[in-house]
Amino acid sequence: MRLDLSTLGSVPAALRPAYDPSGLGIGIVHLGIGAFHRAHQAVYTDDALATGSGNARDWGICGVSQRSRDVPDRLQPQDGLYTVLERDTDATRARVVGCVRQVLLAPESPDELRQRIAAADTRIVSLTVTEKAYRHDPASGRLRVDDPAVAADLADPRPGRTVVGQLVGGLRARLGAGAGPLTVLSCDNLPANGPLLRGLVEQFCDRWADPAAGEVRAWVAAHTTFPATVVDRIVPASTDRDLAQARTLLGVADRAAVVAEPFRQWVIQDAFAAERPAWQEAGAILTADVAPYETCKLRLLNASHSTLAYLGALAGLTYIWQAAAQPPLAAVARRLMDDDASPTLTAPDDLDLPSYRDQVLQRFANTAIAHRTQQVAMDGSHKLPQRLLATARERLATGAEPAWVCLAVASWMRYLGGQADDGSAMQVADPLAARLREATRGAARPAALVDRLLAVHEVFGEDLADAAPFRDRVVDWLERLTRHGALATARAATGVYP
Repeated sequence: MRLDLSTLGSVPAALRPAYDPSGLGIGIVHLGIGAFHRAHQAVYTDDALATGSGNARDWGICGVSQRSRDVPDRLQPQDGLYTVLERDTDATRARVVGCVRQVLLAPESPDELRQRIAAADTRIVSLTVTEKAYRHDPASGRLRVDDPAVAADLADPRPGRTVVGQLVGGLRARLGAGAGPLTVLSCDNLPANGPLLRGLVEQFCDRWADPAAGEVRAWVAAHTTFPATVVDRIVPASTDRDLAQARTLLGVADRAAVVAEPFRQWVIQDAFAAERPAWQEAGAILTADVAPYETCKLRLLNASHSTLAYLGALAGLTYIWQAAAQPPLAAVARRLMDDDASPTLTAPDDLDLPSYRDQVLQRFANTAIAHRTQQVAMDGSHKLPQRLLATARERLATGAEPAWVCLAVASWMRYLGGQADDGSAMQVADPLAARLREATRGAARPAALVDRLLAVHEVFGEDLADAAPFRDRVVDWLERLTRHGALATARAATGVYP
């Protein structure tokens, strides 16, 4: 038997949702229904529904897959039900989440997606589509209008090739339907993600060929809010072993199960255009200003995560926990947080920075979370600016040298070569892969490679190539990594030996 509404009653009662999923109306359209959303925002929504607070019955989710049929093929036969396996080193806890009530594939259902966004019952459109799906220049925040998919949507957004095109097409339909105000809630790891997305929607309208573009832009300004958010939970890719464990615990097969660590955090700017679920009763933090939380997370957790990913991959390590288990690599992550990032931070009152830094390394060391180094290393050109380079700029502005940030940047540059220290191949996946290959072609020496990559302004802006302390330290680290490898470089730099 497979998990669905008809078999849910055979699942142990303690694992079932505390409400009847079949009675939920849809109030949220979520773009990007991957594993992270199902283990994070959907869990918060599931917990809010369980409280029965307010209009809880109206907050089912219509999840939208952007490209792949994989998630719809897993969720649709299960009536949107799936299991979250929460794992730490000592135990696994399971629960069935019931708030996903519909699943669409955007390229196959563009009309239905627009209708969902336009529906009066829809009051929130949320997104977890990863940084690259915004199709913007991270340095300037500008929409890449020369991107072929963006250009095609500007000519006609009805097929919804891009998420911004899907949003604008849905907003136009909502205006035409006379529906009420809407909250657009970005949940991607981008600085000021809400204001950024608002800006991309406005830029799209300014370039859009549709005669109603100006009217849509004005309607968005008057009736739509774009709160900023901070999201945090480690969610590795599910394996066949995970699906087998879900089946054992549930007594029925679940082909859509996801895995997550116990920790989760969701900070939301309290700027909603209409009603919302009682997420605060599920543990979400509603605040007037998410920026301090966002900066702490990006510069501490995300920066050290990327650093461990690049160094770990170069060292031939498969999983983040293996990298965190290497004392020299863990010491690099700790010193990046302590020496480089923390002096740039002003923590919110309810966040203790020393405890937060300790918790970061403890989470990375969770052996039950099989988060691959090369998975975390993906899309580095979009991740470096907010995770590492912002810290570098602030330290340089005060006359300090961001030593450990420079090591992380050098590790990324060496990672782009696609070969680990032992000669094994690494998979380099990056939205600017072609641009980076062209930039580094023929750069045999570390100094030449650094200069070529620092000239990629989409990543480094136009200032860091001329910042001699930054450039020279990156060259020094890259020479060491090339000559000695990641582990030996970390040992010599930190003085920490296993």
